[in-house]
Amino acid sequence: HEAAPILVDALKRLEYRGYDSAGIATINDGTLDRRRAVGKLVNLADLLVHQPLPGRSGIGHTRWATHGAPSITNAHPHQSGPVAVVHNGIIENYKRLREDLAAKGYAAETETDTETISLLAQSFLDQGLAPRDAAEQTIARLEGAFAVAFLFDGESDLIIAARKGSPLAIGWGEGEMYLGSDAIALAPLTDRITYLEEGDRAVLTREGAEIWDADGRAANREIRKVQIDTSRIGKGGHKHFMAKEIAEQPAVLADALAHYLTDEGLNLPTDVPDFSEIDRVIMVACGTAFYACMTAKYWIEQLAGIPVEIDIASEFRYRNPPIGRNTCLLYT
Repeated sequence: HEAAPILVDALKRLEYRGYDSAGIATINDGTLDRRRAVGKLVNLADLLVHQPLPGRSGIGHTRWATHGAPSITNAHPHQSGPVAVVHNGIIENYKRLREDLAAKGYAAETETDTETISLLAQSFLDQGLAPRDAAEQTIARLEGAFAVAFLFDGESDLIIAARKGSPLAIGWGEGEMYLGSDAIALAPLTDRITYLEEGDRAVLTREGAEIWDADGRAANREIRKVQIDTSRIGKGGHKHFMAKEIAEQPAVLADALAHYLTDEGLNLPTDVPDFSEIDRVIMVACGTAFYACMTAKYWIEQLAGIPVEIDIASEFRYRNPPIGRNTCLLYT
């Protein structure tokens, strides 16, 4: 199948996360090309009407700016010569890598950390490495959190992926394979999903996927049958996803409570931590999970009598708070 419409449709299912730009890249007759747009996904869809992007393999991404302002230049996918990359997460050592690459003549065109990945891969390709080896050498140099996918010029049957700190899932089809940051993006395409584990690398072709763990050993990851409630993917008649999320709270709470209700009564989990020795709790989260932590703070302090602090995850990683041996960290 043509990749572009499948990619755009999959990105629509991830709009609930929020984003400021979007783009896709494909391989057509062995040639790598891309289209990117700022703002809503409809802007990318309109661009593809006027500037079609043929090709039967590709990658796409909706970006939320962390490095550099929202712009076409900073939008994903990032391409450096014969390689294009999409990436979730933050590359912590990108400045040092960028300086090393600049000294070798690989100048950055964007303000992003992600471009450093594609530039680094290009530098290894220029040394004569095959795409798979270039991707592996690139991943080994990265520090931080990432889910990353590589697409190479001239390689219409190859996508290389890696996961460290950010989720990544492989979807299994018939004569075609899929890759996404979660099962929701892949829901209408397949119900057979493999979740990569921390440090995993994967090589995808139309015939299947090979997976290696962080130590380079072949890994046999489970293929799960996943059923996604498609009604939860769209806005469901609401103006935006935040309004939908608020309206869904009663149903979500009912589903959560139903998990612990049986014919015999309430069945609470028994494998909970022992809080008798805990004198302080730190909760770390972002977005709506942060608001959930604010509610949990009231409950824990009232019911358990334990002081609770809440931190935004993106800030907590750069602080150095004093943490004693009796401090409990909860993160979402």
